[in-house]
Amino acid sequence: MNIGLYTDTYFPQISGVATSIKTLKDALEKQGHNVFIFTTTDPNVKKGTVEPNVFRFSSIPFVSFTDRRIAFRGLFEATKVAKEVNLDIVHTQTEFALGTIGKYVAHQLDIPAIHTYHTMYEDYLHYILNGHLLRPYHVKQFVKSYLKNMDGCIAPSGRVEELLRRYGVQIPIRVIPTGVDIQSMNSDSKRDVRKDLGIAQDAPVILTLSRIAAEKKIGHILNVMPDIVEQFPNIKFVIAGDGPDVDILKEQVERLTLEDYVIFAGNVDHGDVGNYYRMADLFVSASDTETQGLTYIEALAAGTPCVVYDTDYTENIFDQEIFGRTFTTQKEMLTEIIELLKQGRRKIPQEILQNKLQSISSDQFATNVHDFYQYAIDHYQPKHEEI
Repeated sequence: MNIGLYTDTYFPQISGVATSIKTLKDALEKQGHNVFIFTTTDPNVKKGTVEPNVFRFSSIPFVSFTDRRIAFRGLFEATKVAKEVNLDIVHTQTEFALGTIGKYVAHQLDIPAIHTYHTMYEDYLHYILNGHLLRPYHVKQFVKSYLKNMDGCIAPSGRVEELLRRYGVQIPIRVIPTGVDIQSMNSDSKRDVRKDLGIAQDAPVILTLSRIAAEKKIGHILNVMPDIVEQFPNIKFVIAGDGPDVDILKEQVERLTLEDYVIFAGNVDHGDVGNYYRMADLFVSASDTETQGLTYIEALAAGTPCVVYDTDYTENIFDQEIFGRTFTTQKEMLTEIIELLKQGRRKIPQEILQNKLQSISSDQFATNVHDFYQYAIDHYQPKHEEI
């Protein structure tokens, strides 16, 4: 099958969406399909760089998300490329420029188009003029309008499916959790992250790895760090990633006098992510806006227990205590972290992980997505109305 993935976010940008798309691309190709990425230009990709089956279109930083980009041209070029590679299906991963281009391409080629709804935009309205411009109603109308003529939608979790149904979306929706490349999480290219970060081998380490932004609630973890330090004087909290709130968090660290206990590691290359998870005693996430829980799964794939905010999605992942704990308040988070740290360093045995990881593997992810592609193709009805 010839598959076109249309996204405003792709490597080398670091985000859950970019990782999800790269994981899907690699797994589908492993299964014998041809996958073509239609995405934005990126300042970190030198002009003239050869990227097989990746087509980049002129873009600018996106308003209020300056570390994200949006294409401002490419409609006809993308259609030309899609015809040349003989796409069988369009799979959009954004509701913005490249998503619109993908819908146009599908219309021109008379092929089905499906979409993955990655982002709960109601949780991000504060980025647009501090929340004074857009309201949840506007998000509902925008999403419903975008999906109106699509042939199907993938929801990474039941929570997302419920939201879309509440919006009044009537097209077929399939819940398909994002998978993880388990082999890359446990690759042979291992390095001693503790040594590079100057952390003693016997020091307990808490890790959070994500885009450093307000919705990730990393400040909530910092708030409980003084209590953790009282019981574990050699504790280290590693914040891996980059984003708009780095300076805000550094100021918070200074106010709490945590300079000796918190390490800002910066962006982590995709191939190095597994090394970060493995060096930690606990992976902690206070984010209550996750739709996929990708970092949780990556941490588990590396054998590292988690302490994460409780959602409908986490119920299926943390169904055994050995995988970690969930919480809903900062007090609960503190209690769970301290209790697990008192148990000492422990990795999740691979034999216990095996069944869990099989259901969330990248291979299973690709199979489920491909099955939905085939469903969309089999049930496709040509559209004559305008997009």
